[in-house]
Amino acid sequence: MAFRKAAKGVALVGGGALATFYGLSRLSEYRRNQARLVHVEAAEQVQMTFEDELPSRQVQLAALRSTEEFDVLIIGGGATGSGCALDAVTRNLKTALVERNDFSSGTSSRSTKLIHGGVRYLQKAIMKLDYEQYMMVKEALHERSNLLDIAPHLSAPLPIMLPVYKWWQLPYYWAGIKIYDLVAGSQCLKSSYVLSKAKALELFPMLKKDKLVGAIVYYDGQHNDARMNLAIALTAARYGAAIANYTEVVYLLKKADPQTDRERVCGARCRDQITGNEFDVRAKCVINATGPFTDSVRKMDDRRNPDICQPSAGVHIVIPGYFSPDNMGLLDPATSDGRVIFFLPWEKMTIAGTTDTPTDVTAHPIPVEEDINFILTEVRNYLSPDVEVRRGDVLAAWSGIRPLVTDPSSKDTQSICRNHIVNISDTGLVTIAGGKWTTYRLMAEETLDGAIKEHKLPGGASRTVGLMLEGAKDWTPTMYVRLVQDYGLEIEVAQHLASTYGGRAFEVAKMAQVTGKRWPIVGKRLVSEFPYIESEVLYAIKEYACTAIDVIARRTRLGFLNVQAADEALPRVVEIMGKQLRWSEQKKRVIHLSEELAAAKQFLCHEMGYKARSEQLTDMSEIALTPSEVDRYKKRFHKFDKENKGFITTVNVQQVLESISIQIDENTLHEILNEVDLNKNGQVELNEFLQLMSAVQKGHVSDSRLAILMKTVEENLEQRDPVSVDRSGGGV
Repeated sequence: MAFRKAAKGVALVGGGALATFYGLSRLSEYRRNQARLVHVEAAEQVQMTFEDELPSRQVQLAALRSTEEFDVLIIGGGATGSGCALDAVTRNLKTALVERNDFSSGTSSRSTKLIHGGVRYLQKAIMKLDYEQYMMVKEALHERSNLLDIAPHLSAPLPIMLPVYKWWQLPYYWAGIKIYDLVAGSQCLKSSYVLSKAKALELFPMLKKDKLVGAIVYYDGQHNDARMNLAIALTAARYGAAIANYTEVVYLLKKADPQTDRERVCGARCRDQITGNEFDVRAKCVINATGPFTDSVRKMDDRRNPDICQPSAGVHIVIPGYFSPDNMGLLDPATSDGRVIFFLPWEKMTIAGTTDTPTDVTAHPIPVEEDINFILTEVRNYLSPDVEVRRGDVLAAWSGIRPLVTDPSSKDTQSICRNHIVNISDTGLVTIAGGKWTTYRLMAEETLDGAIKEHKLPGGASRTVGLMLEGAKDWTPTMYVRLVQDYGLEIEVAQHLASTYGGRAFEVAKMAQVTGKRWPIVGKRLVSEFPYIESEVLYAIKEYACTAIDVIARRTRLGFLNVQAADEALPRVVEIMGKQLRWSEQKKRVIHLSEELAAAKQFLCHEMGYKARSEQLTDMSEIALTPSEVDRYKKRFHKFDKENKGFITTVNVQQVLESISIQIDENTLHEILNEVDLNKNGQVELNEFLQLMSAVQKGHVSDSRLAILMKTVEENLEQRDPVSVDRSGGGV
């Protein structure tokens, strides 16, 4: 009876909300359609030369130096900055873009990988009858649809399950999700639906079944964020924009306006981070699209400008793909502290996040152990007790800084702006800040509209709705079959190339080396368990990759998926890049391969969670083993330490392996022992081994190569049957 009353009440409220928001949806749809009549949305309307061959970075830098004056100079190569460049250049404006680091090196590569309208924002809009929040969701859903259309190789719809554990929540959540569908209107990806308990467990078998009532499934989009950012930037370059990464703005250039005699921003002094050379880039309009670094550029304009960015850190973790179904995400709508946690399949792994904590602005955010453990705890609450998620299962972890902003033109300057803002200073500096990944295109359009109006630029209306991005033109869902047939690539590699490069995948395949095997014919992998191949490193250089970090983090996503695998691939990546870029031959700035390798390892250590992994096993780690367990592990250790020295070396391990006909490369063996050699003295002592086994038992370390190796050897010595030892995946 109580349930019926609750359901009836929710149905009445939900029905009224549905009717209200349906009316608002139809009204806004009508207004949008009217506005579209004066906009050119099809790519065919962009009457510009499209370069099939990307200009090199040197050519781009030469264009920045030699062009007398650009119409627009954009500072920042993230999603918003790259979007501004594409919007500007397709309006026939002479466009330049500079980025201090690499394209998408900041927040744009560290997102939850979702293209979404924002279910939680819609909930707030309904509960508070907030039309502004409603319109924000409406706009985001329109942009979601457009982004899925213009880059189908990099994005796809993803079903997301919302498990329900209380009967009254089922109609409540159902009403909210149905409103989400209605707000999307004709751009709804697929209609949401309700699942019974049995069906929910069939689709998501890892789900905790105790007290489960049922589930609701809705659809949002998912993408490869760094590659999407790069696709936007490369598309702008092909249309004629002069773009350059590793080009820092030293200070803004200004000149007096002849009509008002006031100072106006007219460009920037830039420094090529690779060579150290400085040069001026002049422009009628300068746009600040630097995300979390918004305030630093605003203060270049005027040191008295107040800070408007309130940075918030969002941590994500990656765990093995077997923790989630291949094509079903999970949403925890109310964590223990009121936040939202997503649990999503991504690149054949599982991504979980995010947190939301105040932080300082930094170019190198580090995931902290507290946030990693918070995510793990929340994930465990929704998974079956027999599915144990251990700290050692974390393969990578990263932190991204979300640039929340206050509006400097608002009376209430302390209030966080729910959406993005476009601000134009007295000197003409245009700042775009806030917003989210999904709405990058709309943000760019509004920014250019404001810039054109303020600076009286000759650009027309935005032409980016429906404009296909890099690789989208010739992509089809089955093009990977041609890659297999025409080049002799492995199926997994071919699928990866197609979904990463789209129609450009054939260029990568052409650069692939012959393997010398019967199959595959071409395509040498960088690491055995991931489909990234060596020719991608060469192609990454054409895509403006300048460092090994650019390759492992943003051209490929190896660093974000598994830091141990990325660390293993680094020497070969550096070797290929060094040869192609002739690092050893440069005289003005000699780049030693060892220095490049060290920089990339430091990136993995601090920014991708490798340091957090190493901290799980230290020389201060507690040995929490029972006496019988200690005896068992001592016996295992002494099968290698036959002389009772109290330590083992690679020589000891190699001798035992040879006695049971197991072959492991000496360098690999050294790496395996080095993971456990806490005091780095070239040997593993008994105490270090016991610390390792204790950490393995507590779940702090999983899939330790040495632990698995020694257990396998012990079993082989007892059975005397040779068993091969494969490389473990390893956790962070």
